[in-house]
Amino acid sequence: MSGYAKGRGRDRIAELAGRGMDLVSFWQECTDALAPAVPHYLGPCWFTLDPASLLVTSHFQEGLAEIPHEWLAQQYYADDYNKMADVARSDRGVATLHEATGGNPQLSARYRDVMAPYGGEQEMIAGLRTPTGEIWGALGLYREKDTALFDASDLDFVRAIAPSLAEGARRALLLGEATDPEDPHGPGLLVLTQHWEIESMTAGVEQWLAELPDGDWEHGQLPSAVAAVAGQALRSTAGAETPGEVAFARVLTRAGRWILLHGAALESGRSPRAAVIIEPAHPARLMPLLMAAYELTDRERDVTRLVLQGRSTTEIAASLFISPHTVQQHLTKVFAKTGVRSRRDLVGKIFFAHYEPRVRDNEQRVVRGQPLRGGPVSEAPPRTATGSP
Repeated sequence: MSGYAKGRGRDRIAELAGRGMDLVSFWQECTDALAPAVPHYLGPCWFTLDPASLLVTSHFQEGLAEIPHEWLAQQYYADDYNKMADVARSDRGVATLHEATGGNPQLSARYRDVMAPYGGEQEMIAGLRTPTGEIWGALGLYREKDTALFDASDLDFVRAIAPSLAEGARRALLLGEATDPEDPHGPGLLVLTQHWEIESMTAGVEQWLAELPDGDWEHGQLPSAVAAVAGQALRSTAGAETPGEVAFARVLTRAGRWILLHGAALESGRSPRAAVIIEPAHPARLMPLLMAAYELTDRERDVTRLVLQGRSTTEIAASLFISPHTVQQHLTKVFAKTGVRSRRDLVGKIFFAHYEPRVRDNEQRVVRGQPLRGGPVSEAPPRTATGSP
């Protein structure tokens, strides 16, 4: 495929990432931009991942309303090549099944059980990582038999657009949570016109604005950090050189709390508008969940988080500045508390208890036209051993 098509696709996806669209619309628009640049079989498989655990929180593919339970079981209970979390956290962040199997995809159980029966021959997986290093999703592309292999230019293109795809997904999840909050401590949303007038806001935003420094909310003066991220978002609609640029600020409130501000342009037939998302800088949802559900200590939670990401004992030890022996000691305690016998069972149990319910809820939210959610569900599962999904 020509470099012209790839250049147009890259620019289009960068522009879409800066609009602040809902997630399903973003995936659909990106699908249209991707197809001429990297031809593929059927439609792309779009996933969101929890950055803390790299476990799947949603899946979207045109024509497939529900991802099969068997695929999820294979992803989290079976050994295989080119697995999503492994590719997503790799240095390159993109890989093909042909590369992983040395040109013999029949070695992969996923190929034999999932791809081949549907006529698929090739697979490309890419992690969607923001420029700051957070992984918010993954993309799967496929080709049928008797077609050209994904080549270096295809992989380079997907790698180049991955940060824009990650940023678009991150913004979509934040906007969805702000407009339809799942809990009272979720993000708030402030919508401004191009003349800095407040068009709308969600409940609770006034409290955050009053806490921000150098603003005077009682007299209608916006804090400078809010104006800055809104201005950056609005500039992205006026032909800026980097239309997908992140509008972001981390601010210490008058009360001594850190909050995060995200700016996004809103797609509309009217004049340009900017959405400012105000989010408390709290730990990832995975950490309190592990404490509440399994009573893990802080260090046991750290070890578990890295196990979920697919890290080896050596990698975990290096990351936490402890010995491999200490890692094993922590894992022994984690296994006892969670009722499992192996790392694989630990990953499977946490996924099927806390993440598959999120995937299924998001599938229904797509049907109902509601915003999709990121992160696990918080209900604690029964503390019993399990060896299969």
